[in-house]
Amino acid sequence: MGRPSHKDNNLNFSKDPSAAIEDMMNQYGTLVLRTAYFYLGDRHLAEDISQEVFMLAYRNWTKFRGDSSVKTWLIKITINRCRDHLRLKRSAEIPSDTLFINEPITRNLEEEVIKRMNRTEILKHVLTLPLHYQEVLYLFYYLDFNTIEIAKATGNPEGTVRGRLHRARKLLGGLLEKEGFQ
Repeated sequence: MGRPSHKDNNLNFSKDPSAAIEDMMNQYGTLVLRTAYFYLGDRHLAEDISQEVFMLAYRNWTKFRGDSSVKTWLIKITINRCRDHLRLKRSAEIPSDTLFINEPITRNLEEEVIKRMNRTEILKHVLTLPLHYQEVLYLFYYLDFNTIEIAKATGNPEGTVRGRLHRARKLLGGLLEKEGFQ
């Protein structure tokens, strides 16, 4: 097994996959679930995919080389499982449970409601874009991945990721401008 990323220094990297998976589930379980939910728009299906992701990670823990962070590795597994599911189903729904996509609660309830309403509108517009643009926007803005991590998670060259991110921002900006967002 290669050296784990510095970002994963709280994980148990012993040779025992059970201990490592438990740590991964504690540290990244919510992130994996949110990512699956973003792709699939169905909370129950996202939970099923999340379980599959951690089962796959458990089975393949000894093969993890440390070429990327554990977080990036898990998100890549999640994305691939979601893509597989979408290829089979070909009918993704727009998530309606926008509160599930986490955002810290502010002290002012009115501010919070307005912020969440705006975020819901923006998310609806993001979900009208082609999947490869949705993907880079989600990974960049919601998961705070940099372009290198996005490239590793999606299996695309970093230049492609940067190009998609640029085009996605332009497309989204145009859509939001039509709707009067500033």
